[in-house]
Order: sequence, then structure tokens, then C-alpha cells
Amino acid sequence: MARPRRSHVFIAALVGAVVGLGLFTFGYARGLSYMSNDPRACTNCHVMNDQFASWSKSTHHHVAVCNDCHVPHDFVGKYLAKARNGWNHSKAFTLQDFPEPIRITPHNAAILQTNCVRCHEPMVHDTVLGAVSGAQSLDCVHCHQGVGHGAPR
Repeated sequence: MARPRRSHVFIAALVGAVVGLGLFTFGYARGLSYMSNDPRACTNCHVMNDQFASWSKSTHHHVAVCNDCHVPHDFVGKYLAKARNGWNHSKAFTLQDFPEPIRITPHNAAILQTNCVRCHEPMVHDTVLGAVSGAQSLDCVHCHQGVGHGAPR
């Protein structure tokens, strides 16, 4: 039997270290909890405690959880958004380079807007659907900022 090359051993050790570190980090960060619909998963990071507490007092508390508003509703889109946000959040919290207070990104604001309209379409059809893009667009949270997370501060 041929002896493995040093480069192959080095590459195998490096891949093993990266995979092991990734699995450890995923477990330590309670990564599987983010696959659920449980809003308490959002409080795995203490930075989100205020958002969770304000949602608990909001008008949407009894009818919507985080995923209802903050991720797309198709299977692929939902898990792509969760993967993208998971990567961005883990990087931001590891490097401590996130804004305080937490701000929604333009990409996630577009998802939020789509979900507002999806749930409230009969009520907002004439107001929003005629101007959903560009400079003429109307964002629901412009006027209804406190709906999902309680009264604005």
C-alpha cells in the first residue's frame, strides 16, 4: 500500500479542522433552533432581546411569529434567507461589527414588505399595489413602524 503524501495529509487535516470548527460553532450557537418557527430562537443572541420583548407586546404577537414577517414563504426562499441571515449574523456578532440599535437590511426590508402585503392584501390593495417599486413605493413600516415590534422608541 502506498504511503499518503504529506500534502494529502495536510489537506485532510485542514479540511477536518474547518469542518470540526464549523460543527462546534453551529452546535454552540444552537444553529438547529433557527430552523424552527419558535420566536425564542431569535433570543439566542442577547442583542435581539429588545426585539423579542417588544414583539411579545405587539399587536401581531398572537397572529405572527418572526418567520411570518422576516423570511419568504416558499420553501427554498425561506431557507436561503435563513442561511444568508445566519451567515451575516454570525459574522457580525463574532466580529462585533453590527449597528446598535439593530437595523433591518434593504434586502430583508423587501422581504418584510412582501409579507406585509401578502397578509394584508385585501386591505392595502389600492394603497400599495399600484406603487410597489422605485421612488413611488410605499413601505408599510414607514407609517406602521411599531406594529411588529410594539411601540417605536
